[in-house]
Amino acid sequence: MGAILGVIFHFIGGFASGSFYIPYKKVKGWHWESYWIVGGIFSWLIVPPLAAYLTIPHFGDIISGAGGSVLGATFIFGLLWGIGGLTYGLGVRYLGVSLGSSIILGLCMVFGALIPSVYYDLYPKEGKETISMLTGTTWGLTVLAGLAVCIIGIVICAKAGTMKEKTLSGSVSTDPHGVKMKTEYKFGLGILVSIVSGVLSACFSFGIEAGTSMANVANDIWKAAHPDQGEFLYRNNVIYVVILWGGLTTNFIWCMILNARNKTFGDYTNKKTPLAKNYLFAALAGTTWFLQFFFYGMGESKLGNGPSSWILHMAFIILTANMWGVLLKEWKGTGKKTIQTIAIGIITIIISVLLVGYGNSIK
Repeated sequence: MGAILGVIFHFIGGFASGSFYIPYKKVKGWHWESYWIVGGIFSWLIVPPLAAYLTIPHFGDIISGAGGSVLGATFIFGLLWGIGGLTYGLGVRYLGVSLGSSIILGLCMVFGALIPSVYYDLYPKEGKETISMLTGTTWGLTVLAGLAVCIIGIVICAKAGTMKEKTLSGSVSTDPHGVKMKTEYKFGLGILVSIVSGVLSACFSFGIEAGTSMANVANDIWKAAHPDQGEFLYRNNVIYVVILWGGLTTNFIWCMILNARNKTFGDYTNKKTPLAKNYLFAALAGTTWFLQFFFYGMGESKLGNGPSSWILHMAFIILTANMWGVLLKEWKGTGKKTIQTIAIGIITIIISVLLVGYGNSIK
């Protein structure tokens, strides 16, 4: 039952991540950097400590008692994750939406899932799953098979995206969230940027690992007060506060540079735009974005600390993004073969989710 709940929680989190950009489409008259940072302030600064306050008593004491090395490592991984997110746009620009997105998301999934397991194989720590455990057990091999199948699903979706781009060719395309991206195909540079983005985007997973001691303190306090009630669902909320300080730092600096370069500081007070609605929709988008990790932590509490949670999280994000594309008729006019290809990709990712879930159920 715990594995099933874990998968459900990860589905809700993945759905939130794959859907958060929809409220941004309602923002009128603002440039990207303006609504992105307003939403980001909710995503990375306001909502995380509010969630921690509502779920973890005295979470501030846990953070202040964590020690400089833990806080520093967690913050730096958040900083690097923020850079990974910002370089995503360059990968899309130089490789196209489908190929760039697929390489970045695939690498993010693989590195985020496997690097911590390799690390803990070299430096064992109680309660941590190692690569040897994954390759030496039936459940571990099943989870790895799920990872492999998901990567195949990403490749198939990339193929469908390439077919779509050829059918609907033009100088401007859109990313998975519907933002216009100018395509300037440069394969070598695109591959390099996409690798950097994919690896750095996986740093959110590393940040969770770096801050695990804070989550363990929250977990121990809760279990002492609630004996025989399992693991604490909300233990990761204290980690997110610190990781997202790093993400905020990166994104804030970049958005301010863009505001200055594009002379768009006036967006925030432009009365010719629906200011109240713009702030409301940006806040809604930012809050929805954070919910992905709120439910990620709940899923991880059911599945344990290992690669399964990261694999499921990424799989559901990719699945949701592609499903929204179908529902919003973004594939309309691309031809029967293209539709069949994206359908096969979605089905393949669903199979990968079932494999990972099954692997955890027999753990």
